[in-house]
Amino acid sequence: MTTKFNSYRQIRSTLTLLLLFVSFSGYSQLKGGHILGSSGLQSGTQAPANTLSLYVPGYFYEAGSLRNSDGDKSIANPDINMFLTGVGANYVSDFKILGANYGATILVAFASNTIQGSYVDSKSSFAFTDMLVQPIQLGWHNKRADFVFSYQLYLPTGKYELGASDNSGLGMFMNELSAGTTLFFNDKKTFHFSALAAYEMNGKKKDTNIKTGDILSIEGGLGKTFYMMNAEKTAPKGILNAGLIYYLQYKVSHDEIPAGTLLLEPSKDRVGAIGAEVNYFHIGCKTTAGLRWVSEIGAVNRFQGNTFFLTLAHVFSFAKE
Repeated sequence: MTTKFNSYRQIRSTLTLLLLFVSFSGYSQLKGGHILGSSGLQSGTQAPANTLSLYVPGYFYEAGSLRNSDGDKSIANPDINMFLTGVGANYVSDFKILGANYGATILVAFASNTIQGSYVDSKSSFAFTDMLVQPIQLGWHNKRADFVFSYQLYLPTGKYELGASDNSGLGMFMNELSAGTTLFFNDKKTFHFSALAAYEMNGKKKDTNIKTGDILSIEGGLGKTFYMMNAEKTAPKGILNAGLIYYLQYKVSHDEIPAGTLLLEPSKDRVGAIGAEVNYFHIGCKTTAGLRWVSEIGAVNRFQGNTFFLTLAHVFSFAKE
């Protein structure tokens, strides 16, 4: 009885993998953990030293269509909307490493309808999802340019089961290295352009030999900073940042989906996007609010839609007055 049961499980697993490949081969492969739209204006700039920022992100993705390998619509209205929120903290110290300020970040998140790939029946209720931990964050500040480097990993804390339609996590460890810069075009640093590149390396999915390929993401923007003065015109009461933003994502290496003696490698995917961002920091309250909207273009083998990212944060400063 046990032997027959194990054989049945092996057959079912192989059939599941083959069905997954059928859905992936015409469209996308597997999704990574990097949340596109989480960076925009001044993405290559670290927060000031001796600050602790507590933030609440609100991420909403509306999949307007599913695109095939030619970039044409395969499904016009897939009816998939992903939502993510949580509580995060970012700390930047005055401790120096190679001339850079050291910092770290953590995000505990919850999500609904976590997108695993390109199958349209992947819907889940609001639940605990994968965690982001960034133990290394280095930031350099120069007169006309800032630079950042970081290492982050995504922990598979969300529910995952192969073939399930209600997964809240991706079921794998994800390691990511990122580096970027913000360039300033004037001495007051009010005109700026930024680019942040992140390279994601993924492990095997839970209880399987399925492996998501490496992913390259690039995000940034071109913007202008405005200082909002108080009634007496003697000091700024707030800082407004606004401009155009973008992101690009490419699957660098093929996914690996074993099915019996076969190793399935679906076609790679890619997408671009352009949009706008506005954020405001109230100096007296030490509170910031930001909104990003990005519309995707040129998607291949994946969903194409709109991304909305809202962030609310409070900044605690430990710098000596």
